[in-house]
Amino acid sequence: MSPLVVCPACDLVHRNTAAPARGATLCARCRAPLQRASGAHIDTAIALAACALVLLLLSNAYPLVEMQVNGNSRDTTLIGAALGLYAQSYYSLAALVFLTTVVAPLLQIAALLYVLIPLRRGRRAAGQEAVFRLLMKVRPWSFMEVFMLGALAALVRLSNFAHIVTGVSLWACVLLMLCLSELTTVSSPEQIWRWIERSRA
Repeated sequence: MSPLVVCPACDLVHRNTAAPARGATLCARCRAPLQRASGAHIDTAIALAACALVLLLLSNAYPLVEMQVNGNSRDTTLIGAALGLYAQSYYSLAALVFLTTVVAPLLQIAALLYVLIPLRRGRRAAGQEAVFRLLMKVRPWSFMEVFMLGALAALVRLSNFAHIVTGVSLWACVLLMLCLSELTTVSSPEQIWRWIERSRA
């Protein structure tokens, strides 16, 4: 691990000390958190990643919402929303929705499981460093929260014109959003490196 740590808020460089047992170390300049407590267990991260994978599959297997207008009903899935945008010639928006709500979360979860499961057994995954770098690049592109806010705002407006029935996928997306948020907290880059160092001991 690097002997230095850079504040993510103000870029002030600090000496990298041992992570606290509780709470977090703070930046000397802006008081932003530098290191979180080192008490997270690798089993917790694996369980959260497995749960997120199941929720991601559910969110793509079942309808997101069903709209009933004048006796006619239509439903769509998460991938169907991206395909609908593509069919209306919104190609870049369709690609963005697909990448940020399906591909990025799937890559994030798969990369974590690929790295963490061998570490749990005291081994290293093939290409571990490359997968770890991929994970760090993919994480900022997972915009499940933004999609959910946009979807909820649209559903509120559509409820004035149609009867909206929420599907299993919508609730799975809400739980997936919470699960990914907790997973990001538990499996910070510093914590993953601690698990890697422990596996080498």
